[in-house]
Amino acid sequence: MPSPLPFVTIAMPCLNEEAFLETCLRSVLAQDYPADRFEVLVADGRSTDRTREILARISEADPRVRMIDNPDRIQAAGMNAMIRASRGDVVVRMDVHCEYAPDYVRNCVEALAKTGADNVGGAQRARATTLFQRALCAALDSPLGVGGAKYRSAESEGFVDTVFLGAFRRSVFEEVGLYDPKAVTNEDAELNQRIVAAGGKVYLSRDIVVFYHPRASYEALATQYFKYGRGRARTLVKHGKFLSLRPALPFLMTVGGAALLATNRWHRLAPLAFGSYALATALEAVRVGRREGLATIPLVWSIFPVLHVSHGVGFAVGLVRHGLFDRDWPEKPERLTAEDRPDPAVVYS
Repeated sequence: MPSPLPFVTIAMPCLNEEAFLETCLRSVLAQDYPADRFEVLVADGRSTDRTREILARISEADPRVRMIDNPDRIQAAGMNAMIRASRGDVVVRMDVHCEYAPDYVRNCVEALAKTGADNVGGAQRARATTLFQRALCAALDSPLGVGGAKYRSAESEGFVDTVFLGAFRRSVFEEVGLYDPKAVTNEDAELNQRIVAAGGKVYLSRDIVVFYHPRASYEALATQYFKYGRGRARTLVKHGKFLSLRPALPFLMTVGGAALLATNRWHRLAPLAFGSYALATALEAVRVGRREGLATIPLVWSIFPVLHVSHGVGFAVGLVRHGLFDRDWPEKPERLTAEDRPDPAVVYS
């Protein structure tokens, strides 16, 4: 007799998501994975809109859905609270602002079994609705935009250093620890870095399909990438290394450009350096932007420096803040224990 499919905990952190939560939960509950083999935990960071009201109504109608309180309001802290409360042998992280293929959970479980990996995930596929978003997606498809990150490529498959979101064996949290509870951004990459450093494996699968909605303005994009840069600098200070140089490249470019402008000895090279950058990004904007129409090309060109400078400045701020003043991570990661786990025999009907 074949063994039953593993019980899965779907873990979703949220804060003030009344506009998106119900639609997302309906799609998650409609996954083609057997209904009695998964639960949905939603860690709410003390929302002030109707999020908790919506959660209460849905959980009353479907007991597979449970709300977990997240007073710290940080996604990583919410993930830890859900992992401690989880019944699953597999924990699948989901975000409210994403759209998931109906076979998303099933393909995550199958990829874990097939590859022996500790964490699996799909590419970070973008779903654009505006001209700006289409241009941003084109920029992010370029190696100049994200440094050739494999988790951005829907065609990539294989063992990687990190993936979008992720589906974890429960044992990961017992062996390498939970999420860093103070990590506001880059918490997924930081956890994956610990998994790889401990000899574990992270796998990117083409079959795991999820779409996210990219930022819709320059201001929102700059804020996002500033936070990304700051979070990646925190990870570097915490661990003393990266799995690859890619996260530091925008910082090195930004610092190099600032140094050319600020030093008398090198400032005469600035026109050549900035001109070369402008030419390279212009040619790349034409290459990746023309697929979306000629109108997107100047937008793509203008998006490249927003990505690079905001990330680079955020990285510099993070190095100063966490390198000199605020080392806010625990000395050792907190690990999940057998006592944390509710009765695994409980199955919803």
